[in-house]
Amino acid sequence: MEDKNKSSRRKFLDNGLKLGIVSAIGGLGLSKITSKLNAANDDSSGEKMELMTTDGTLIQVDTSEVIEVEHAKEHDKKYNVREGNPNRKFVMVVDLAKCKNALKCQSACNKHHYITGENAWLKVYKMQEEKDTAPYWMPMMCMHCDQPACVTVCPVDATFKRKDGLVLIDNERCIGCRFCMAACPYSTRVFNWGEPGQEVTLNMDMTHHTPSPEHAGIPSIKGTVDKCDFCPHAIDNGELPHCVTACPNGVFYFGDKYEDTVTNGEETVRLSQLLEDKSGYRLMEGLGTSPSVYYLPPVDRLVDFEDGLEDFKEFESVEPVSPVEKPEQL
Repeated sequence: MEDKNKSSRRKFLDNGLKLGIVSAIGGLGLSKITSKLNAANDDSSGEKMELMTTDGTLIQVDTSEVIEVEHAKEHDKKYNVREGNPNRKFVMVVDLAKCKNALKCQSACNKHHYITGENAWLKVYKMQEEKDTAPYWMPMMCMHCDQPACVTVCPVDATFKRKDGLVLIDNERCIGCRFCMAACPYSTRVFNWGEPGQEVTLNMDMTHHTPSPEHAGIPSIKGTVDKCDFCPHAIDNGELPHCVTACPNGVFYFGDKYEDTVTNGEETVRLSQLLEDKSGYRLMEGLGTSPSVYYLPPVDRLVDFEDGLEDFKEFESVEPVSPVEKPEQL
């Protein structure tokens, strides 16, 4: 069952990547493809996809032709990690009705980003509006805002926003001033007071390690700021963020806003329809930050509320690490 779920999750993002390729090809790519349709193609993959030409005509095109054109484009222009994936807009939806504080999302995030304890990028809070209302669990991560205050205040351009909506940190540039932490209204950033708490895996060569966006998914360094990055290293491989795949209850949906499609690995749904049907909202929308994370209210809950999971272990493969003592002064 687990292999089947991984396959379906991979297939979703692979299809999304094809759509992104199509939108990026443009008129020149389509003209090359359509010209080839008139000739016999022995290398056809047999898999077809539908494209729209510049005059609005729908045509059936062999997938291999699309990939060929895109590879030619990539050869001419090297991928820029600070620019991201053009013509895409990544978003996340969190269904509060499904969260039971299993913390598998946090465990997977910590493991794949080499973080522990209070430095967790994803935290789950117990929420309760009033004493007479039912409590619920609320996962919190970076909102990847369209108008991020953290980017505005960074004096060294270490925090930046990509065209695909991801807000990332270049740890090589970061000077540890923490202006971004003060500017973030969601308090989702953390500061590396010490070295990574986990042991680096033996098969990871850290000799020439540079903590920058090009090397997402490996330890950061002491004296820099960190936060949720939506796992760009997973996205580039056509996979979902680790919190999405690790959650046993399907709490997190991830996808492309331009395609109006999100998935939690088990089901794929229309983003606009999901938000409309379940009254989706974004945190502190009045601030004008335009977050890329949406929440679904904790109504019609699928699980009973449990206050704490005493048997939870962050992850079995790593020994717990004591939180680093914060110095009184920098």
